[in-house]
Amino acid sequence: MTTQSPSIRILIVDDHTIVRRGIKALLAEMDDMLVIGEADNGLEAVRLSKLLEPDVILMDLLMPKMDGMEATRQILGQQPHMRVLVMTSFVHDEKIIPAMKVGASGYVLKETEPDELIRSIYKAHRSERVLDPGMARKLNNDSSEIAAARPISDPLTTRESDVLQLMGIGLTNDEIAARLVVSKSTIRSHISRLNSKLSLGDRVQATLYALRKRLCSLQEVENTQNART
Repeated sequence: MTTQSPSIRILIVDDHTIVRRGIKALLAEMDDMLVIGEADNGLEAVRLSKLLEPDVILMDLLMPKMDGMEATRQILGQQPHMRVLVMTSFVHDEKIIPAMKVGASGYVLKETEPDELIRSIYKAHRSERVLDPGMARKLNNDSSEIAAARPISDPLTTRESDVLQLMGIGLTNDEIAARLVVSKSTIRSHISRLNSKLSLGDRVQATLYALRKRLCSLQEVENTQNART
């Protein structure tokens, strides 16, 4: 397994003990991942997220007391720096889109291969999307209130549009900096300004805005994701 430091601190949230134990056993094999806590409902997830400060939360959607969507909303409302990966047994789970709307970094199927789950955790920790093209298409079609193509009082500069386009197809900040031959701090500044102008909360919303404005295409999103597999 790849060794990195420091460890990615992970909170597992699922109301099935066997699921939590299985994921914990898998992650125990990783030198650079550490499970720091477990919760069996959304209320406990909110409490533990404050107490333990995980980097990545693996969040089941269907749980007692508080579901994963509401727990995600509360956690990211208070601690927006955290990354939440929602977990579901069904690719068409009706709660996936609400969870993405409130800021989840993406989703993973519980039936996914172990290597894919590991890759998804790495991607979420790097603030990358964990979103297959089919779900991107569904979000783009169904979620009109996210990243709506509304008029803005302070238009984007040409360079900000370039950055938004590259964010849209799924490039990281480092990759965008290399593509545009500028420093990473310059890219961070561009992203901060365009997020402020467009009221975007995360990279998923940036992708959807870029798709709506035709700054990029779903084919380009698919090409980027295929290149990473």
